[in-house]
Amino acid sequence: MKPYQNLAESTMPDGTTFSLHEHDGDFYLKYNGFELMSTSQTYSERHLADIGCKHILEHSPSRPSHPRVLIGGLGLGFTLKRTLELVGSPATVEVAELMPPIIEWNRTFLVEYNGPLLEDPRTQITQGDFHDTLQSKPKASYDAILIDIDNTPDDLITSGNNKMYSPSFLKKLKQTLTPNGCLAYWLSEPAPKFKKLLGQAGFKVEEYASKPRENAKRARHCILLARK
Repeated sequence: MKPYQNLAESTMPDGTTFSLHEHDGDFYLKYNGFELMSTSQTYSERHLADIGCKHILEHSPSRPSHPRVLIGGLGLGFTLKRTLELVGSPATVEVAELMPPIIEWNRTFLVEYNGPLLEDPRTQITQGDFHDTLQSKPKASYDAILIDIDNTPDDLITSGNNKMYSPSFLKKLKQTLTPNGCLAYWLSEPAPKFKKLLGQAGFKVEEYASKPRENAKRARHCILLARK
């Protein structure tokens, strides 16, 4: 059995450690030693883009001529990759990523796997906290906002992420969407309390089960689609 190769490691100010590993041709992103995501299980990350961008692709008078999408969390790049495949050109896909090393790993270790996604002229990378990034955005900035940052609001990757589930931040998200825009969340499992909170913020919410792999028998992940 081939051993895991530790490729890189970085520690956040709050002590959270992220590391990138390679095993038998696949890459694994871990935090504090626990597997966060891998290139062997990417279906639900791509499914997030499929669901969150579906309305952009519909043939209707309201379809934007230049779609603008914001992604919260770069990860291993699979939501970005699928979004670029879907929206075509012209389009703008902005990604807010807190961890500079994750951006660098996508440009180095992962470029052979996903290609130069970050060099695509439609891609804009913003290094910084997603909450803070959104504060500077004017109303009706995006046709879709896709968020894949925490497992669930009750299982945060970093302690400061709780501010992204407050009623005031959900209000800001709603304001930042265009009139026909959609907000989509990737969750590791259903989160009924958060689904209810989105409804209280004025969103119409749909829930989709999602598989970690296309051929998986059980759909254990969850995607919430919130419409204005």
